[in-house]
Amino acid sequence: MMQGVGDRILPGAAALSLVGGVSLLHPQDQVFAAMLEGWGRQQQSRFLAPSTIAGRRQLVERFARWTNEYPWQWRPADLEEWTAAAVSERKVAHSTVRGEQVTLSLFCEYICDARYGWTAECESRFGSFPVQICHEWNTVQHRSEFEGRPGNRPLTRVELQALFDHADDRVGQVRARGRKGWLAAFRDATLLKVAYGWGLRRRELTMLETVDFGRNPKAPEFGDAGVLSVRWGKAKAGGPPRRRSVLSVFPWAVEVVDEWVSEVRPLYGASLPVLWPTERQSRMGIVYVNKVFARYRDELGLPAELGPHCLRHSYVTHLIEDGWDPLFVQQQVGHAWASTTAIYTGVSSDYKNVVLRRALDDRFNLGGDT
Repeated sequence: MMQGVGDRILPGAAALSLVGGVSLLHPQDQVFAAMLEGWGRQQQSRFLAPSTIAGRRQLVERFARWTNEYPWQWRPADLEEWTAAAVSERKVAHSTVRGEQVTLSLFCEYICDARYGWTAECESRFGSFPVQICHEWNTVQHRSEFEGRPGNRPLTRVELQALFDHADDRVGQVRARGRKGWLAAFRDATLLKVAYGWGLRRRELTMLETVDFGRNPKAPEFGDAGVLSVRWGKAKAGGPPRRRSVLSVFPWAVEVVDEWVSEVRPLYGASLPVLWPTERQSRMGIVYVNKVFARYRDELGLPAELGPHCLRHSYVTHLIEDGWDPLFVQQQVGHAWASTTAIYTGVSSDYKNVVLRRALDDRFNLGGDT
């Protein structure tokens, strides 16, 4: 039977990966591999990022190894045991469990769709067919806007200053010992400050190039770093990276960037325009950012739950505390909805007390003429 809609074969159909009537040397392994290949084509037709497709494939392969079964043998109980092990053994977060279940559900939905022909293929070859193993009654439900770890919070201003001071001290210590690593230490200190100074995600930070900073005619005092063009913003499913312009708001952050770009970065002799070159003239990776933050965090004795994304949380929180308009903050960090920005905000008790005092003064006219 021809798989597809009408006479058109869908991307990912079994007919595109398996030749009908041909015996396979290792049928089970080959059919499973063909399923994954077809699923990849189906996702490519929806313009999903290659990294997304690869990550999903790796999870499905890992689940298959864990069950020691093929997809046409999977049952809901397999998912339940996998989830139980994830919680009790791997200690994964609520959002991670739900993400894994969503991926497995999408794969099962694909191979169970009669338009792709996998159910008929499996039944004719193995006498069994795949079924959906993810249901409402055995999967995590998305009931909250925020599913991250509770410990992932904004840094207090004291913690933030301690982090930056510690990073600067490391530069001085390495340089005083005459070691060549002071350039890397300076770079690491600067990238943490830029992550906070413009409220960036890790990928946005690592993908920056020197040309991404420019002048803001409305803020000439910031010179060549008045606005930052973020070209690798978080993409929506199936879409390209989203762009946005982030206006500079902290004079000290602009000074940090000016010093890095004009005085220190040239010492790397970098031929690429990347803002954070490595000693091998390549681009800095996200994993390295995680390691830098974790090292300084642990040396300061800060909570282990804190990660580099907390710098973005801190940026949002501190701007709100300082009285910046919430819509401006929302646009700065590239959130489509104000509710998302609100999740990132963890205002301090001092800020809330100021708001309370202001409201009470207005209500009872204690701060004005009587």
